[in-house]
Amino acid sequence: MSELIPVRTVESATPVKIHEPSRPKMKVKTSDNLIHTRSFTGLFRNLRISGAGFLFLLFFGTVWLNWGGRQAVLWDLSESKFHIFGATFWPQDFILLSALLIIAAFGLFAITVFAGRVWCGYTCPQSSWTWIFMWCEKITEGERNQRIKLQAAPWGLNKLMRRSAKHTLWLAISLLTGLTFVGYFTPIRPLAEELLTFQMSGVSLFWVLFFTGATYINAGWLREAVCMHMCPYARFQSVMFDKDTLTISYDVARGENRGPRKREVKPAEVGLGDCIDCQLCVQVCPTGIDIRDGLQMECIGCAACIDACDSIMDKMGYERGLISYTSERQLQGGKTHLLRPRLIGYTAVLLVMIAALVVALMERPMVSLDVSKDRGLFRENSQGQIENIYSLKVINKTQQRQDYRLTLVDGDGFQLQGKTDLSLAPGEIVDVPVSVAMTTERASSSSQSISFKIVDSDEPGIYSVAKSRFVAPLNR
Repeated sequence: MSELIPVRTVESATPVKIHEPSRPKMKVKTSDNLIHTRSFTGLFRNLRISGAGFLFLLFFGTVWLNWGGRQAVLWDLSESKFHIFGATFWPQDFILLSALLIIAAFGLFAITVFAGRVWCGYTCPQSSWTWIFMWCEKITEGERNQRIKLQAAPWGLNKLMRRSAKHTLWLAISLLTGLTFVGYFTPIRPLAEELLTFQMSGVSLFWVLFFTGATYINAGWLREAVCMHMCPYARFQSVMFDKDTLTISYDVARGENRGPRKREVKPAEVGLGDCIDCQLCVQVCPTGIDIRDGLQMECIGCAACIDACDSIMDKMGYERGLISYTSERQLQGGKTHLLRPRLIGYTAVLLVMIAALVVALMERPMVSLDVSKDRGLFRENSQGQIENIYSLKVINKTQQRQDYRLTLVDGDGFQLQGKTDLSLAPGEIVDVPVSVAMTTERASSSSQSISFKIVDSDEPGIYSVAKSRFVAPLNR
């Protein structure tokens, strides 16, 4: 292709600042105001497909796995518990979810300081589903030039058939996505059966259609608008960048001046840089920017422009890397510092949080005990003792039937009365009414702290302790 382009002489290059365009910004959008991306191949595309394929397999496949006679991963809203394979989590464990979100945040901070928006380009659901929808466009409407012509063409049978095929694929993928997402909150097998037999309940149908519509609109129609105008990450990413952050950048010193030439022509002989101004980097960009204009908020770090540019460099016999993952410091002639205080700090906090989460999971009590005191202050029983009434809520968090015993911790002067031996099935929740009587004649305080303890009869290491108050009159 490039061998047929005539030589165009240009004046010798002048120094260009990295963030200043050397010429007016190219308009990639067509008259229909849509971005029509061009197909390409390359290393980073293969990495993205492999990574996204693995994540899609996890998302669409995990929901169908069974574990111990139930769905392996299920957030059972009706029972207020979350199953992850052999572990069951309860509302009392939601602090662990908070820790997990904090870990995800610091992980995102660390990877952003190191390599910019690689999360957006490779693993973000918005980007991943958009690439799938763009692939649907390619197989139904053709390559970039064919799609542009089809968009401009008047409506006819060919256009109607191609558009119908595209939107059918979009809706099918969206419906599968919505069904799968809801399937993590409602058992997927009966949910899918209800959908196929048109017997789905109103609530489930609403949420399936809601997420179907959200996927269809976001990945099919909004696309880059979500990244550019709705995603907050694009706004605060610059705060985490420094001169050593690896971002996708165009080497101005090497590429300018731009211009077409024959392959056998040496760029220096005609006052040109290595950029042949083929516009391929712009045509493959899913957000429609020209990376040669410098680092921009709209860049999602997908490296499509790197793959496209490397393919042209190979055809021209030039060295790869005109567009590459590099740092501002390296573009200015320095050396990128991989280890620096900010990155070390984020990584250290991330590792500490991960370690804390692991410890919390290992130390998580497998039996839960909550105590609620009766609203009455106190009463006198038949033996003349002051007595308080309590309601104990016990949850067996294990996957086996367990036998437990209720006791008082440091219960000198108090006696626990009621049912103290319990047997609970896996995941069972019971409410146990008990009373505590004061065995001393005179209370040392009108309100004293007492602690209830439930312990596994066979495994003393499985226990839980809950505190409450005992109220008594000072004078009788």
